[in-house]
Amino acid sequence: MHRFLLFLFISILSTSCSTLRIGREIDYSPASSVRRIETLRIAESYRRHLWAPTEQNILHGQDSDGIRVDTPDSALSVDRAGRPGWWKPGKMNQGMPYQWGGFDTPESFDQKIKQGFAAGDVYTSDKRRHLYDAVSNYACGVDCSGFISRCWLLDRPYSTRELPKLCTPLTNYNDLKAGDILNKHNTHVLLFYKFIDKEKTRFLAYETGSPPTWKVLLHPIKVDYVKGLGYKPYRYKRIID
Repeated sequence: MHRFLLFLFISILSTSCSTLRIGREIDYSPASSVRRIETLRIAESYRRHLWAPTEQNILHGQDSDGIRVDTPDSALSVDRAGRPGWWKPGKMNQGMPYQWGGFDTPESFDQKIKQGFAAGDVYTSDKRRHLYDAVSNYACGVDCSGFISRCWLLDRPYSTRELPKLCTPLTNYNDLKAGDILNKHNTHVLLFYKFIDKEKTRFLAYETGSPPTWKVLLHPIKVDYVKGLGYKPYRYKRIID
């Protein structure tokens, strides 16, 4: 049964992503508006991004400013992060890693990797308490709201506390379209892609910092699950169909 469900998900994912081929080079520069298809292409560019870290990009301890950093590499302690890391030094890895407060583009991320920055920095309750004061200037990657801000071509990273101010709230989950978000205040946000059943009980969404891996991913989610957690649907006011 588990193998069948895994095969079904891979089939859905492969079919879905075939329509989102990146093709031309993506411009991540801030813009006054963004098309829905462009938000998905940007999201895919983060999910598919290939990069090759070294041992220099691993950090489990304090950076030069005294801020605790834990990269989501394969040696990451589950006790420290709540779930294991994934990327391996000396290997080609796929997907931009999660970084608390991160707002990198794929290009700026690659530059920082070459400069020896820490590749990612996982979320902890301590970072939540300290908010911006817990953001490391010596790590690179992208966090959940920074990811949405990039997908919408915003001029800076907007937090989950700020994103709703740029949006129109939706009264019904059924009204969600590609490029809309599901946001929980001061907690997390994800990018809606599409419903995957006629009853609209499940959907595909992009996000980062969510289980099972500390990186940008696309996976199926149950509507009742996110509703139960208190996520609200929103539409960016400057998104174009």
